[in-house]
Amino acid sequence: MKAVILAGGMGSRISEESHLRPKPMIEIGGRPILWHIMKIFSAQGVTDFVICCGYKGNQIKEYFSHYALYHSDVTFDYRQGERVEICRSQAEPWRVTLVDTGLATQTGGRLKRIEKYVAAEPFFMTYGDGVADVDLEMVRNRHRESGAAVTMTLVQPEGRFGVAEVRDGFVTAFREKDQGDNGWINGGFMMVSPQALSLIDGDETIWEREPLEKLAAAGKLAAAFHRGFWMCMDTARDRNRLEEIWKEGAPWKIWRE
Repeated sequence: MKAVILAGGMGSRISEESHLRPKPMIEIGGRPILWHIMKIFSAQGVTDFVICCGYKGNQIKEYFSHYALYHSDVTFDYRQGERVEICRSQAEPWRVTLVDTGLATQTGGRLKRIEKYVAAEPFFMTYGDGVADVDLEMVRNRHRESGAAVTMTLVQPEGRFGVAEVRDGFVTAFREKDQGDNGWINGGFMMVSPQALSLIDGDETIWEREPLEKLAAAGKLAAAFHRGFWMCMDTARDRNRLEEIWKEGAPWKIWRE
C-alpha cells in the first residue's frame, strides 16, 4: 500500500522559512517535517511513498538523493581515486517516488498527475505539513467497511486562544479554550480509492472543493474520527510550537529509534 504526500505548495503563510525551502522541508527537531510524516506511516507498515513536488521541489529530490549518505556512517577513501563505503546504514527501507506536479497546480491537480502511480489499489494521502498519532489501521478499516470512495480523518484542534470567564460585566478568570470548540475539521490522512480521481478535471481542481463535495453529496465520503494528537504547521508560530512539543516528547513519535 502506498502513501501520497502533497508537498508542492508555496507555504505563503510561513514565508519566513518557505522563501528558502519548500514547506515540507522546514525542520522540526533537526529533521524535515516531511520526514516526520513518513516516519508516522512507516511505523505502521507503509513504506512506499509518492511525493507530489512543486515549489522548490529540487530540494526534496536532493534530500532523498543523499538520504542514505546523511543517515549512515561513511568512509571516504581517496588513496586510489575516490571510494565511498557505507559502514553502517541507518536509512529506512523506504521506496520514494518524487513527481514534479507543477508549480501552481492545485491539490486535486497534483493527485491527478500521479494517478498512474496509484491506480492499482486504495492509497493513503496526506499533506506535507501535518503530524498526528493517527491509527492508520482504523482509517483503513473504516474505508473498507464503509464502501466509500474516500475516507477522511476528522480532528478537533485545540483552541488557539484562552477564554475569559465573565460575570456581571467583570472578567473573573481565564481558562484554556476547550478542544473541539471549533468542531470537526479535515485532518488529512485520508484513504482514497483510485476511482475517486476521476472527479478531478485538471490542474485547477481543488481536491477539497468539487471532488470531495461531490462525494459528500453522494454519500461516498466516510469519516474516521481521530481523537488523539494532531497539529499542522501553518505559520512560524506553529513551527515553534511543534519544536517545543518535540523537545517535550512528541505524541506523534510513534516509532522506535
